[in-house]
Amino acid sequence: MAGRTTFLIWVLLLCCWAAIAEADYTAYKDPKQPITSRIRDLMKRMTLEEKIGQMVQIERSVASRDVMKKYLIGSVLSGGGSVPAKGASAETWVKMVNDFQMGSLSTRLGIPMIYGIDAVHGHNNVYKATIFPHNVGLGATRDPQLVKKIGAATALEVRATGIPYVFAPCIAVCRDPRWGRCYESYSEDLKIVQAMTEIIPGLQGDIPAGSPKGVPYVAGRQKVAACAKHYVGDGGTTRGINENNTVIDRNGLFGIHMPGYYNSIIKGVSTVMVSYSSWNGVKMHANRDLVTGYLKNTLKFRGFVISDWQGIDRITSPPHANYSYSIQMGIHAGIDMIMIPYNYTEFIDGLTYQVKNKIIPLSRIDDAVRRILRVKFTMGLFENPLADYSLVKQLGSQEHRELAREAVRKSLVLLKNGESADEPLLPLPKKASKVLVAGSHADNLGFQCGGWTIEWQGLSGDNLTSGTTILAAIKNTVDQKTKVIFEENPSAEFVKSNKFSYAIVIVGEHPYAETQGDNLNLTIPEPGPSTLSNVCGAVRCVVIVISGRPVVIQPYMERIDALVAAWLPGTEGQGVVDVLFGDYGFTGKLARTWFKTVDQLPMNVGDLHYDPLFPFGFGLTTKPKKAD
Repeated sequence: MAGRTTFLIWVLLLCCWAAIAEADYTAYKDPKQPITSRIRDLMKRMTLEEKIGQMVQIERSVASRDVMKKYLIGSVLSGGGSVPAKGASAETWVKMVNDFQMGSLSTRLGIPMIYGIDAVHGHNNVYKATIFPHNVGLGATRDPQLVKKIGAATALEVRATGIPYVFAPCIAVCRDPRWGRCYESYSEDLKIVQAMTEIIPGLQGDIPAGSPKGVPYVAGRQKVAACAKHYVGDGGTTRGINENNTVIDRNGLFGIHMPGYYNSIIKGVSTVMVSYSSWNGVKMHANRDLVTGYLKNTLKFRGFVISDWQGIDRITSPPHANYSYSIQMGIHAGIDMIMIPYNYTEFIDGLTYQVKNKIIPLSRIDDAVRRILRVKFTMGLFENPLADYSLVKQLGSQEHRELAREAVRKSLVLLKNGESADEPLLPLPKKASKVLVAGSHADNLGFQCGGWTIEWQGLSGDNLTSGTTILAAIKNTVDQKTKVIFEENPSAEFVKSNKFSYAIVIVGEHPYAETQGDNLNLTIPEPGPSTLSNVCGAVRCVVIVISGRPVVIQPYMERIDALVAAWLPGTEGQGVVDVLFGDYGFTGKLARTWFKTVDQLPMNVGDLHYDPLFPFGFGLTTKPKKAD
């Protein structure tokens, strides 16, 4: 009898232990479980408060460990130029991101937050990061594999600072260069934009063969979640006015502006950002037909849809005039994560009220949270929520700078080279008695990089980050006996009296981003035209234009001996000089039509009345020359 009693006690103890073990076991924390099972298990444990928290993205300046824990925040971002400290090191970034993450991990369910940042031409907010050419230049390379390598390098530099998510690439098809974001677009031609979506597997990793269409993919801790933006039609607004109205029929929208999203989704893009712009008068942030109906239901996109910065606020005019309405329309449209970025309590309270009062169904909240969790599980955030310092040396590495230099070389478009093919000015000789370098953009790293560099609007000067100006590169390249004279804005008399062998004039646009870059005249700002006229009227000259788009150049063409479109090349100015002096040949081809006058705009390849100064696809070539 005693033996039987002992046996029963052991059975009861085993049952208790099994029950305790089962209670401790949480399927969502088990990486061996399928992601769908993990999502299902986690969501059934979540309260409405925890679900809504996942849909919230706040700016780092209002985030803290306590805020993350108290409000159950799902995501944090850095706005343009928002950094933990001026000149912050990779280690400082990692510490900041991890501190926010510790707040998230200390919540009841320990759901990690996801930190996002604009990395639109390299890790552009971060001091000493490699700054690659802006997309307008990369489109001229016609080289998707190069762009894929840039994506991989960018991913490493972003991960070096502890960040796993980037708001890139911009797959806008810019149809009017008066738009202030045209430099963020690869081309006016949808086929080039489609080809350049190869940056997505560079950023995220190659999606495994046989993966279901539309499911997001991130290949581990050296890759980042990408974001195709801005959905959809951002590059087609009237007169290129930022955030304005794209007036086009459905066939036009789907034929020009949508195809890049097909490629992005097939390649496993994790997120899609909605555009500020409208389509035929309907704000994209309120467009349920295109966000839920087409992107989610027809294209089977399974990642999450994110708003732009204060994107739902701008559903109304003026912005934030009726925030309750903005919340309702934005969430109803199908936006899953809201880039608030500051007034998060107002959003949380407003959305909670609408769900509890059945204005917004709980099923819509569940759809959003399911998508956000899918991305977080896919990229391994639950297993590896905290960053370490193992990649810090990747930031601005020499290997990445060499890649950027290659990209600069391949992005340059030679538009004129002497009065005839028999008398080319380029490549320039490295041996010369005396050479003039002139222009506002010759020795200005900030101008060379453009907007979205360290600060949102970009900067002027050489102190913003590490890099090589074009002037410094010229001095590095010419023969040691060649005298290089730099005069930013010389007089015609100065030029005539100095008997220069030739002159290099570097002028262009000043940095800008978004609406501040909208420009109806597209002229080169002074003193650029004066410099160009004074120099090119007195000596053989090559003009290098640093700009985010084609600019008015026709009035100066007779004076210019050689003309190079260098776009916004970034930190590696040596790439410009590599080609200028013939170490490499010119190979770039215009991915944008170069107009004669702004009165012709918009004018794109294939238009009936197509009369450009330089047509889409134009670009003279040179061959590398042997050393002098």
